[in-house]
Amino acid sequence: MSKIKVGFLPLYIKLYDDAGVDRSDMQSCMDTAVSMLQSEGIEVISADVCRIKPEFDAAAAAFNEADVDAVVTFHFAYSPSLESIDALCSLEAPIVVCDTTITYNMSERMDSADITPNHGIHGVMDMCNLLKRAGKDYFVEAGHISESDVVARCAGHCRAAKAAKAFGQACIGSMGGSFVGMGDFFRSDADMKNDFGAQVIYFDFEKDYDKYLGQVTQEQIDAEIASDAERFTVEVQNMENYRAQTQMGLVLRAWASANSLSAYSVNFLAMTQAKMPFLEISKAMMGGLGYAGEGDVLTAGLVGALMSAYDSVTFTETFCPCWKNDLILMSHMGEMNMNVAAQKAIVTDKPFPYTLAGDTVAAFGTMRAGKAVFVNLAPMDNGNYTLIVSPVDMVDVADKNGSYRSTTEGWMKPLIPLADYLKGYSEIGGTHHSALVYDAAAFEIISFGHMMGFDVEVL
Repeated sequence: MSKIKVGFLPLYIKLYDDAGVDRSDMQSCMDTAVSMLQSEGIEVISADVCRIKPEFDAAAAAFNEADVDAVVTFHFAYSPSLESIDALCSLEAPIVVCDTTITYNMSERMDSADITPNHGIHGVMDMCNLLKRAGKDYFVEAGHISESDVVARCAGHCRAAKAAKAFGQACIGSMGGSFVGMGDFFRSDADMKNDFGAQVIYFDFEKDYDKYLGQVTQEQIDAEIASDAERFTVEVQNMENYRAQTQMGLVLRAWASANSLSAYSVNFLAMTQAKMPFLEISKAMMGGLGYAGEGDVLTAGLVGALMSAYDSVTFTETFCPCWKNDLILMSHMGEMNMNVAAQKAIVTDKPFPYTLAGDTVAAFGTMRAGKAVFVNLAPMDNGNYTLIVSPVDMVDVADKNGSYRSTTEGWMKPLIPLADYLKGYSEIGGTHHSALVYDAAAFEIISFGHMMGFDVEVL
């Protein structure tokens, strides 16, 4: 996850400065908001307090120059909207409105001195009315500065903005192209460029393979295997396969680095010359590189975008239902971000009868228990997309069944009965490849979807 950079825009009215109104309480409230944003892992670039059009214009220009991921607005008090609207509409980053004040209990201790530092809410209304009329998107969170989670909710929108920006800048690799016949997630290179701004780069098995293979030494393979022993529980029997998989993994890593990829996809059927590098793919996701299987550059781009803003994201696929317990087995052939595993990953032999390259090595484990958000991006007609957002519970059954030693698995429990969930999911048109995000609130992913211009369905 890279640093989220946010512009902080304090709004005020020159009339009060001309009248000598004390700003100290309002400044204290603003300082608290900034500190709370920073505690969410956000880098804050604060503008000076803005009152009149030239000040707002200068602040907006500075935010655009700094290439911030989002701009958080904060009303010291009322601020006339015509002073700020042009600057706000010029912003290249999404606007997040923090609608808050310093005093929690106004009605039981009403004092005229409380009015000036606590009447920013109608300044928010004035500003948002003009934003709405101008067709400028914005996201509002309201609540008391310290007696609510309003700042944390604003931070959630900022994370969403970071992910949306990353998708638009994505460079996605494809090793082997798309799996023939899989139509649900397929998008052409032109679609990816036109719809998202994302670039797709292909691995050339005739040129790239020899080029990067020649750069891999036996010493590098030894060092990688030694590193694996420190990070994982290694139980590999066939060391020849392990070394061959590691060699191909280092080829894939070098190619991804040389092309500054934010994500990639590997079509396992294309792995005829070399071992399928399952272990390297899991390690790449652990390092923040997006991934999806079978040449699915769309979902790979989604996973990579979400990884730019969230630490615990993995590619996953819906496999089997457990009707008795309302669970879905989430799995794939041998790829999982082991940062979300409930236990230390097991690296072991992986049977692979699908190509002449033969058996390989992979890391296995089960996804940890906890709250997560299941995210699916489904192409629709006419270049439209639907983002399906499902808050879910992940259930850890690893100790019970022990299958984590031979599979990548997660047990997902939707918040509605499984039969209803599966019916609704396919009625919406969800695909079979998805992302799973831990430590995120559903509203953040919904916000990401709106920022991307997707239709959003919550299930």
